[in-house]
Amino acid sequence: MTTDNYSYELNKEPSKTTRFLWWCAGADEYFLRKSPKQDRVKYAGIGGIVLCTGLLAAVSGAFAFHTIFGPKGDAIDDSLIASTGHIIGVFLFGIIWGLIIFNLDRFIISSTGKGDGSDSITGKEWLQAFPRIVIAVILGFAISAPLEIKILESEINSELSKYQQEYTEKLNITTDVVFKQKLSKLEKDKKEYEVKLTGYERELKVFDDQIDDLVARQQGEMQDKRAYGFGPVAKKMQMDIDTKRTEKAKFIELKATEVSAWRKQLNFNDDQINKLSDDLRKEYKNNEIKAHGYDGLLKRIQISHEIGGLVPWLILFVFLCIETGPIIFKMMLTKGAYDYMVENNNHRINMENGIFKEDVIYEAKNGIIHMEKYRYLEVESTKLEKERKIAEQDKINEEVINQWGKLKIEAVKKDPSKFITEGDESMTNNNA
Repeated sequence: MTTDNYSYELNKEPSKTTRFLWWCAGADEYFLRKSPKQDRVKYAGIGGIVLCTGLLAAVSGAFAFHTIFGPKGDAIDDSLIASTGHIIGVFLFGIIWGLIIFNLDRFIISSTGKGDGSDSITGKEWLQAFPRIVIAVILGFAISAPLEIKILESEINSELSKYQQEYTEKLNITTDVVFKQKLSKLEKDKKEYEVKLTGYERELKVFDDQIDDLVARQQGEMQDKRAYGFGPVAKKMQMDIDTKRTEKAKFIELKATEVSAWRKQLNFNDDQINKLSDDLRKEYKNNEIKAHGYDGLLKRIQISHEIGGLVPWLILFVFLCIETGPIIFKMMLTKGAYDYMVENNNHRINMENGIFKEDVIYEAKNGIIHMEKYRYLEVESTKLEKERKIAEQDKINEEVINQWGKLKIEAVKKDPSKFITEGDESMTNNNA
């Protein structure tokens, strides 16, 4: 590249997209404009990774929100339609989640230094970057999980539907056991009252049979002796018939309250049995709803790892590379013109504000040790000023005390009697 072409590249106005990617990388546009193309491309690439991570996080968050709060049903039922409010909520949550991840990644990348400025990564650099890498790994897990279940959605839905059906059958079996116990008790109670009512009907039939027998005998008697009409024998039989009918009426009256209670209880049992059948159908429906509740994020992630083989892990590793890659790459990057300009500007600002660094090298037991010592000139100036003021104040105080002593001595020489006292006043007067 000729000098003219190189000058053209430096003076070339970067596009809005490039400047936006620089901002995503947390780089300083002012110095990148003065930097060679290599540094410009480098930070635009880092910003692109941060931007893509934020976009993927937004999509991942939307999928996660939809899976958690979306309509529940059979996993392979395509008729489930989300409400408009749900769709708006998914959209807003995805944007907010994407911005959160984008801001975190931008902060992590911008706060990651160059290490020792070489393309090798030392143990010290790994140790310094460890907290950032841990955060990046956690973010990689959080972003990859929803996208993982979306990629494997068809297979997950098929397995999830089978699980829902099996779980529904298990719940129905448990429900059947409970309802059979209730039904058995109701049928036992019903049988008890049916036996009582059957015994009551049997006793009524005994009365009816006796009355019918007496009526038949009376009719036979009157038929054989119809020439005599309604004779004494027939009258006697009529009295027996009336007596039996009276006994039957008394028996019915005696048993009326008890029989009425039996019939009411029997009707109640019939109603409970019918209601139990309705409750059983409702419980079957509730079991189906409970089984459909296993359509959440956790269950889908579990199934994806059961059936996905290496695919979920590959997806996870891809996102871990996307999240941790910029951090590792920044530690491997060698210092360029941009980095030196930024450092020079930082040193200049520090110097303008009275802060500068001194390199201290001394020989220790294990070899040469290099240390950096920062000096704060304003602090040192303030300290020196304060120390000088105190020193001068000490001199003034000393001179004042000396002059005061001389005056006291002269006063004693002139009139010693003023300073000679006895008793309790001695201490006060001698110190006057």
